[in-house]
Amino acid sequence: MAHISETHDGAADRVRTRLVAFGAAMVTVAAGLGLRAGVSGDVAKYGGDALYTVLLLTLVVLVAPRVTRLKAAGGALAVSCAVEFLQLSQVPAELAQRSTLARLVLGSTFNAIDLFWYAVGAVMGCLIHATVGSLSSRRGRGHARRGYSGRCAGRVRRRPADPSRPADFSRGEKRGRRNTYR
Repeated sequence: MAHISETHDGAADRVRTRLVAFGAAMVTVAAGLGLRAGVSGDVAKYGGDALYTVLLLTLVVLVAPRVTRLKAAGGALAVSCAVEFLQLSQVPAELAQRSTLARLVLGSTFNAIDLFWYAVGAVMGCLIHATVGSLSSRRGRGHARRGYSGRCAGRVRRRPADPSRPADFSRGEKRGRRNTYR
């Protein structure tokens, strides 16, 4: 039976991405709650706005692990802005009076500057996503240890071109070129 690190399909990558996204969501929630508990004023409010969008980005990646980081950041920003504009109605304020969770998720009053901090959170989340992605791709899945060469692993190697027959340019062959890959 193959271990997760030994599989060559995308399923293991999606599981790994979901696990990392879940961990990032938990860290983001802890940071947000710690920010609310330990800091007051504008730093807590606007830092919380940015972390709100970072949390939404991690949830987007958790649900759709193959989404690009720009789409994840754009989706998180869109939801953040939609929730902020929803605050123009009285629905979030009424729900916030009844539930602390509703107050934390939906807020209660519209503040235009929050839109800026949501964008900051989307950019931060996108940068964190890129950093985590580059760190995990550097680590790789162990192909180098088993003798595979990263880019060509699993590719089929064609026969060397026969110089006596004309090149078939529709298949990507070039005259005189040997050791081509499909």
